[in-house]
Amino acid sequence: MVNVTDGYGSSILGYPRIGPHRELKRALESYWHGSLSREELLEVGRDIQEQQFSELAATGLTQVPGNTFSFYDHVLDNALMFGAVPKRFQPYQDVMEPLDFYFLMARGRPDLPPLELVRYIDTNYHYRQPELDADTDFSLHPEALLDEFDRAKERGIELRPVMLGPLSLLLLSKAGQVPGEAEFDTLTLLDKLLPVYEELFDILAKRGATCVQLDEPAFTSERSEAELAAFERAYQRLSKAPLRPRMLVTGQYGDFGPALAILAASNVEAIGLDLASHRIRPEDLAEVPGIRRKRLYAGVISGRNVWRADRYVTLEYLNELAKVCPDLVVSTGSTLLHVPYDLLVEYDIEGNVADRLAFAKQKVGEVVSLAKALTEGPSDKWRKRPTEVHFKQKHAVRQRVYAITPQMREREPYAQRRIAQQAKLNLPPVPATTLGSFPQTDRIRQARYELGEGRLSYDEYRKRIEAEIETTIRLQEDIGLDVLVHGEHERNDMIQYFAELLDGFATTHFGWVQVYGSRCVRPPIIYGDVARPAPMSVEWITYAQSLTDRPVKGMVTGPVTMIARSFVRQDQPLHETADQVALAIRDEVVDLERAGIAIIQVDEPAIREMLPLRDVGRAEYLRWAVGAFRLATSGVRPETQIHTHIGYSGRAEVVEAIEQLDADVTAIVATRSIEWVLKALKEDCASGHGLSHGVGPGVYESRSARIPDIDELDELLTAAAEAVTPERLWANPDGGLKTRHYWQLEPSLRNMVAAARRIRRRMPTAE
Repeated sequence: MVNVTDGYGSSILGYPRIGPHRELKRALESYWHGSLSREELLEVGRDIQEQQFSELAATGLTQVPGNTFSFYDHVLDNALMFGAVPKRFQPYQDVMEPLDFYFLMARGRPDLPPLELVRYIDTNYHYRQPELDADTDFSLHPEALLDEFDRAKERGIELRPVMLGPLSLLLLSKAGQVPGEAEFDTLTLLDKLLPVYEELFDILAKRGATCVQLDEPAFTSERSEAELAAFERAYQRLSKAPLRPRMLVTGQYGDFGPALAILAASNVEAIGLDLASHRIRPEDLAEVPGIRRKRLYAGVISGRNVWRADRYVTLEYLNELAKVCPDLVVSTGSTLLHVPYDLLVEYDIEGNVADRLAFAKQKVGEVVSLAKALTEGPSDKWRKRPTEVHFKQKHAVRQRVYAITPQMREREPYAQRRIAQQAKLNLPPVPATTLGSFPQTDRIRQARYELGEGRLSYDEYRKRIEAEIETTIRLQEDIGLDVLVHGEHERNDMIQYFAELLDGFATTHFGWVQVYGSRCVRPPIIYGDVARPAPMSVEWITYAQSLTDRPVKGMVTGPVTMIARSFVRQDQPLHETADQVALAIRDEVVDLERAGIAIIQVDEPAIREMLPLRDVGRAEYLRWAVGAFRLATSGVRPETQIHTHIGYSGRAEVVEAIEQLDADVTAIVATRSIEWVLKALKEDCASGHGLSHGVGPGVYESRSARIPDIDELDELLTAAAEAVTPERLWANPDGGLKTRHYWQLEPSLRNMVAAARRIRRRMPTAE
């Protein structure tokens, strides 16, 4: 351990990995398209790694994390490092180049679905979920980790290798299940996995590594007694390994809960706490037996928002923590993967807002500055507090929020609405539709860029978008979809598009954050009261509707998703911000109805994603989240059909919340786990506690290149019809189609339409 008299340490738990200018994204897509060689792609990866660890070492951090780079996803990297390859991929492992085999698992191919893409803890990042079964064997493949460690060491930099802890690797994996047998518990593989970790520790210790970081984010969620017992057994064993580096075990993304006491009682040397998400009182921390003997990585700088920490308040807190844990390292609460690279490249953010912000580079500076101040006291630059920044407030917005009544969150009973909607829409059973976006051509992206640069007039831009909309409408008519979409060609992103048109939001030019693989977004920043100055989508939706007699859905992002995928102001409760956004969305929904749009989809994929990881606060969160959605959607007449798009969760309280949203139709993201969804829907409906409105359990994965055949889709739709009845069933993919090519989506949609028509023909009431 470092003597405190040498000063307090500083570190971070991870860093963005796409490159400061999205170099990795461009290289990946060039490689996948065949215009970049394998060696050129590997060179891009090495350059990003070396630039990162060299820059971090130069900032003054006393410890630099390693093994945080990934060509696609760090969870998949960990699964492969420990040899967790599903049986369906094993025949290809020895006959393919390692990198291509890696991408096969991540991206799949038409005859081989990839690993399922699921959300990582409660972040907006998504990972490829490892698949484990009772026969899974583990083996060590640390070549990439060791190569980076050695390259850094040649430059005089010792990296702290980062990896998923064994419990989180197992708990974040998907359990294979044999039909007719009990569900497999991945934790039964723990005793097979731990020796492989010990083998890696031995190699790292002999290589000269003095510390290794094991991330256990799964234990910031509610865990059973059996899971906690497995956690204790694992770290009792690993901490007694005969040859190993010091161990840092982190609990990122929330409250470490009972896991903290377990680690404090073990021989683990260091514990990382996310004190930015869950601030523990020093006096409560002092009551944890054994904590004073540990090195505490105090994660006081958030890795999940872009607001600067109050350095005086934070320093005072650190001083109190140091009295409990004298061996203290100032750190981030989580990896900085979830924030943009550098604030200083942004030239368009209002100064009063920019003064409050810190992106990844600035957060590293905060960590180093706080550690130095903790050791030496505040520098002269700290003597003057920064000017207090006031968030923008609009009196009219606040008055509208105060005037919200319970009646504004209510619609007529669903039974009445259903009759009115069927009379107006006259849709067939099992209507076929999509969930919004279609691929964006290079021509459209170029038009949007030229419009932003002032090199293209709005009239010319509108003509180009309208031409693309017409092409999309004609294609959908030819495919045979019953309810159409306009394709969202005018939108850069489902969040950013609306953020740019709403007051109270700031957007960035270069604030890219990785979602998965090469997919990146620029989360907006909510810094003030939110209002809608003018209609945002009505122009495009009404144009699309003018081209066809079939209904075209209006497409709007819901209030909870808008705040979940933005960096949100922290000076007021989330529910107040949600209601402000909901009122703006309500105005848009009402204007769409007035313009003659009969079906309006208000997407809320994040309503499940924001669910608190622990039981405390869940009921309150669902109360205001459901209330915000209903506020946004309850201003329309009974005959206007409200759709939503949501991620599936088996939690009973979430199923109940979906019902309480009172949407007329709910599309569920669940393709790769659809059997679980259908089972849950059938059980819930039988018990009277399920979904009683229209349901569209996505029947093919929109993010995969795989084209499902008609028989497969027919089988899924048939099972869904048995679960929710054909009269309430919709056929749709599980998400938008923006990331697909037309040669992929067209046959997939034609097959889906054909399968839906089969269901209709088999219905007793079919004509």
